[in-house]
Amino acid sequence: MPQGQAVKIKKKKKSVLKNIRQSAKRAAVNRMNRTRVRTAIRRMRTALSAHDAAGAEKLASETYSELDKAIQKRTLTENTANRYKSRLTLALNSLKTKKA
Repeated sequence: MPQGQAVKIKKKKKSVLKNIRQSAKRAAVNRMNRTRVRTAIRRMRTALSAHDAAGAEKLASETYSELDKAIQKRTLTENTANRYKSRLTLALNSLKTKKA
């Protein structure tokens, strides 16, 4: 928390402690899923910026799959994932047309 603000301390009831454990576990799972998605997107963007159409084409299905899994696991909302997929597809298609 920022300096100068009071920190709220919860009482150490069983339910509070359990809630803390659950929150920590969920946060770890969400972080892992979000990292996996971001890595896949980063790899594809790297291939696109390097003008590697074949490599980007190969990574496209992997990346879309990771985005779909993130939707299922509720790490990303459907609109957000679809927006990422759309922008990556547009970039890939424009790279293909430039090569042809």
